[in-house]
Amino acid sequence: MNQRRPWIVLLVFLIFFVISFLTNILGPLIPDIISGFHITLGMAGFLPFAFFVAYGVMSIPAGMLLERFREKPVMIAAFASAFAGSLLFATTPTYPIALLSLFLIGIGMTMLQVAINPLLRVAGGEEHFAANSVAAQLVFGAGSFVSPFVYSYLVTHLQDRQLASGPILATLAPLVPRAFPWVSLYWVFAAITLLMAILATAVRLPRYELAEGEKIGPWPAHRELLRRPVVRLYFLAIFCYVGLEQGIANWSSKFLATYHGFDPQTDGAHAVALFWGLMTVGCVAGLVLLKLFDSRKVLIGFAAAAILALTTALLGGASLSYASFIALGFFLSVMWSVIFALALNSVERHHGSLSGILCTAIVGGAFVSLAVGWLGERVGLRAGMLVLYVALAYILSIGFWARPLVNNATLSVRDLVPAMREAFAHLRRPRASATALEVRE
Repeated sequence: MNQRRPWIVLLVFLIFFVISFLTNILGPLIPDIISGFHITLGMAGFLPFAFFVAYGVMSIPAGMLLERFREKPVMIAAFASAFAGSLLFATTPTYPIALLSLFLIGIGMTMLQVAINPLLRVAGGEEHFAANSVAAQLVFGAGSFVSPFVYSYLVTHLQDRQLASGPILATLAPLVPRAFPWVSLYWVFAAITLLMAILATAVRLPRYELAEGEKIGPWPAHRELLRRPVVRLYFLAIFCYVGLEQGIANWSSKFLATYHGFDPQTDGAHAVALFWGLMTVGCVAGLVLLKLFDSRKVLIGFAAAAILALTTALLGGASLSYASFIALGFFLSVMWSVIFALALNSVERHHGSLSGILCTAIVGGAFVSLAVGWLGERVGLRAGMLVLYVALAYILSIGFWARPLVNNATLSVRDLVPAMREAFAHLRRPRASATALEVRE
């Protein structure tokens, strides 16, 4: 690896953090937007819709743009789109502008996610790609965990201008309407995306060829895949998972405020942060479980536990409801990776095109959140969130009907102790000897 490439890996990790920081803050903001703009729950449901519909619009075209123009122009365009969306809402905080802003940010985040995974493979080395991908997911989780705390800090300090001390708060105070202190977060987003665009412009990126599994094939390959029932089933699976994840993240703070009186700017935001934090912890636990058990059994266990946690979140008392919404992050943690792996292992070819189709299904985050808001406006938010059981039931069913061509490799109990010994010995070996073990794995 040349000396520049470790810095490229760090850049990719930073981009993962930024994507997560910008993407998963909407849940804590929804109660403020509802009260600030005096909109209904149904209208609030269009906020995540505007963001996540961008994935449905842009996932496949972004892959084609990447093949034609390569990663640097795509990344710069992505940050430019996110900067434009952030600045637009920061300067004109109205409900219609919020929808346009979220769509532009969503376009940018879609393009970034398409561009940086191949870059991580090349910059870090193919033999380290699996480990770096796990590390990237941990960084992604950290961004989701941190952003609600940043939101709480900005809002609580800018509501009382006497607390707005320090260079950052002093700079933001005259820019932010007193009635909408949460708009300060979009000034932060604008600054971050502008700096990232400048960084992406300045950095030299390695040239590489896309791996076969990373290439987005021509439209006939997509049509061929979409004719297959198994592809449509897994498209629906990703649709349901992202809808479930965002339905919880976007509406749990509002639920806790409505039914249990929690402050959405502090307690609600912290619940969302801990939801994402436990999702990160669950990813690590999932890695261990997937080495011991068939992925379908792991999916069944986690989905069943999530059904129980959702029930106690919706029906339990204040403390139990608060804890259950947080615990849902842990139980959802393995679902994305297991579903995605089962899907790719269920077809023989066109894996790059299949990945594009599955990423398009992220649009589920738009429709499920919208459905919760629409139903919540008519029958109450608690009843509206019952739609999440439909998504969970479908995810649970995958563990029973999935028939992958290749199953995940597992260790028997007899192999577990030698594997642990080898892993421990690997940690104590000199760094130069690590490559052979990682390639063998």
